[in-house]
Amino acid sequence: MRWACLFLPQIAIDGVLRRRPDPEAPLVLIEGPVQRRVLHAVNPAARALGLRPGMPLAAAQALGGRFATVEHDPVATERWRQLLAAWAYRFSSQVSTDLAHAVVLEVGHSLQLFGPWPRLEARLREELQALGFRHRLVVAPNPHAARVLANVHDGLAVGDNTFLNALGQLPIERAGLPQEVAHALSRMGLRKLRQVFALPRDALNRRFPREVLQHLDRLRGADAPLGWYQPPDVFEGRIEFEHEVESSQALLFPLRRLTADLAAFLAGRDGGVQRFTVVLEHDRIVDGDRCDIGEHRSEVDVGLLAAEREPAMLFELARGRIEQARLPAPVRGMQLVARELPAFVPAERDLFDARPQQAMPWAQLRERLRARLGDDAVHGVGWQHDHRPEQVVSGRSVPRNTVDSPALLRPGWLLPQALPLRDRVQRVLAGPERIESGWWDEDEVRRDYYLVETASGQRAWAFRTAGEQAGPFMLHGWFA
Repeated sequence: MRWACLFLPQIAIDGVLRRRPDPEAPLVLIEGPVQRRVLHAVNPAARALGLRPGMPLAAAQALGGRFATVEHDPVATERWRQLLAAWAYRFSSQVSTDLAHAVVLEVGHSLQLFGPWPRLEARLREELQALGFRHRLVVAPNPHAARVLANVHDGLAVGDNTFLNALGQLPIERAGLPQEVAHALSRMGLRKLRQVFALPRDALNRRFPREVLQHLDRLRGADAPLGWYQPPDVFEGRIEFEHEVESSQALLFPLRRLTADLAAFLAGRDGGVQRFTVVLEHDRIVDGDRCDIGEHRSEVDVGLLAAEREPAMLFELARGRIEQARLPAPVRGMQLVARELPAFVPAERDLFDARPQQAMPWAQLRERLRARLGDDAVHGVGWQHDHRPEQVVSGRSVPRNTVDSPALLRPGWLLPQALPLRDRVQRVLAGPERIESGWWDEDEVRRDYYLVETASGQRAWAFRTAGEQAGPFMLHGWFA
């Protein structure tokens, strides 16, 4: 087996940066009691100002640089790690988040589908970069070895015959051992992990807790089961704003991030979404002269006719709904919730597609028109369970579920109202087909339909009153 470790050393601050319009501006995460706030993480721009993790906030402010501060949220950090696990699930069915600051996945069986490791590695890095997370990527025969090697290496891929040598080169303090154990080993004159491997097991057991020897055994491949990630049946993403947002245009950047996260989640499940809700969170709602203080929400529903998961389409549809929505109050946060996650069936495309590159697929155009113009403004042809021809085919709002068209001989052009057939009938090609229906709604019809050919060579669908053998025909439609 081959295990890939996605080590995420900056996931806490990356999760915040990817949801800010200007990720290049100096930013720090702070934590600790009010009396002694310290820097938990800093972005590259803040590091250029001389700020470092662990520095007291007062000392950082004394340096004189301008930087933004955000409270470190461990719950949000874990939520982003779960999102990456959902994304990684598309590449392997064995994904785990049990190891700290990392996501590990078994990729040995995935190479038959995604190609050799260099190709899969390039794809993983490209998509992680698009998602906005810095990372290190290492491959080893077991997940624990891959995780420890990622403390030092990036891009390393070792096999069964070389991973022990790579582990042996690790410094003691980077080998995943408890800090007090690493200090004790260093005082004994040990610098590399291979020196620890060479120690007698009994001596290690007497001097250190049992967990130390268990950790060393796991690194060398001892069986250590992990808990497997299972994608949830509901997607929930949320962004909280630093200030009130009053314009729908300002909501587009966080909306794009949320729909991209939803698309990554759906790709991992190999599924799609047919309906989701964008929740806008307000501090207050103004109703005439009355002002209610408290937490209020506005919900914008986005419904699709078929399951989709393309991030650009999901964003475009949600954008059309948001731009039409009336904001009752400034927005302080945005949430995206998707509960209807049916199976996704990709649209069939011709091998030699003759459409120009700028042409839009019909399904995407249909959804975009519905989002921009409204559900009732886009009409299609639907079939109804009714024998009367004028009731079977109807132009109406595009339905979510349509009835299969009847397997009967019907014209492609049906007149809105029957007219006397003025051309002379040359011959009758088919019929009669009797239709008697509609007695229950006071619109009863009793007709005998014929396929006839006129003197001019056209084929028409015409009828007579049921039972009549002669008389004029009434024209109801033309065949192509």
